[in-house]
Amino acid sequence: MTEADKQPLKPKLTSRGQQAEAEALFSSIGEGAISTDKFGKITRVNRAGAEMLGFSENELVGSWFPKKIVAIGLDDQPINLIDQPITKAFLTGRPISEKAYYRRKSGDKIAVAITASPILLRGKPLGAIEVFRDITVEQEVDRMKSEFISLASHQLRTPLSAIKTYTHMMHDGYMGKLNASQKKALNTIIAASARMNELISTLLNITRMESGSIAVTPKVLHLDKLAEEVVKELALIASAKSIALSTATKGKGSTSLKSDALIVKEIMTNLTSNAIKYTPDSGSVELIVRPRQTEIAVEVRDSGWGIPKYSQNQVFSKFFRAQNIVKRETTGTGLGLYLVKGLVDTLGGRIRFSSEEGKGTTFIFSLPRAKRFKLQ
Repeated sequence: MTEADKQPLKPKLTSRGQQAEAEALFSSIGEGAISTDKFGKITRVNRAGAEMLGFSENELVGSWFPKKIVAIGLDDQPINLIDQPITKAFLTGRPISEKAYYRRKSGDKIAVAITASPILLRGKPLGAIEVFRDITVEQEVDRMKSEFISLASHQLRTPLSAIKTYTHMMHDGYMGKLNASQKKALNTIIAASARMNELISTLLNITRMESGSIAVTPKVLHLDKLAEEVVKELALIASAKSIALSTATKGKGSTSLKSDALIVKEIMTNLTSNAIKYTPDSGSVELIVRPRQTEIAVEVRDSGWGIPKYSQNQVFSKFFRAQNIVKRETTGTGLGLYLVKGLVDTLGGRIRFSSEEGKGTTFIFSLPRAKRFKLQ
């Protein structure tokens, strides 16, 4: 008997056994799961997915995916076939995660979080698989939370307005002369109320952004002129820290495009004020407008403290603040970059950044020259 004969025999799965195992794994997924072939025909659907959509498995398998699975965007508009996550995953060869609504067989719609991935064999797409879950309850909780924040923020505005008015009157001597210690205390109150007003504005903007109710009013604007306005408005804050604040246009081509001036300026202002805030005294902050053929990019470059590498994947998360910043600056909320990302997305743009701890950070957002906005 040879050594090979002495080895214990391992059971081998036949192709039929492997297929049965794959079917069992697919069916056991707790969330909805659908797979398609390269022509978009549904090849498998698990029980959870069929029940979520209100169909039987037999009604779905063999059907063309877009005919049975009707997708609606968060703006309540039907999603084109080419823009559906499963199509994008198949065409790009990479996983796609998005939120949308699916139309059930009954006609009702449910909110779903979708993750679609291509099925690849030796680099060639054979189809795609999509896993989705019902997030209706999550959305309702988010809606209630947003409504509460919006209501609370509006209610806070009224007393804050009175505080602002009377403190400025006192500071300007309308209620008698103040001594040095009284002026110092009043300046602290004025600064604190200004921070409170800024926080309320941020919360209201985030509430509108998350509910999809931000009204976009597109018109032709020049990004280099907007950058100059932002630099002028923030010059005093920069000079208080001896920070060199400047703007420049680099590259050929027009700096004009059609977008919402208020939102674009909000993005620029937020990124620039952030850069000033997190740059030590005598540093530098620069806004650079770069015209390109199909888009215009705006860079906000600083020589600040930078973002640790281990934290960089959380930069656009709500309430995120890097540990190296928390030690130096305690007044931030961690909402600014979350808001910026949402506003850039609202305008159909892209945002990215590069950073090295101790050497500075560069944020770059790009806005398309040709963008059709939905009428409000």
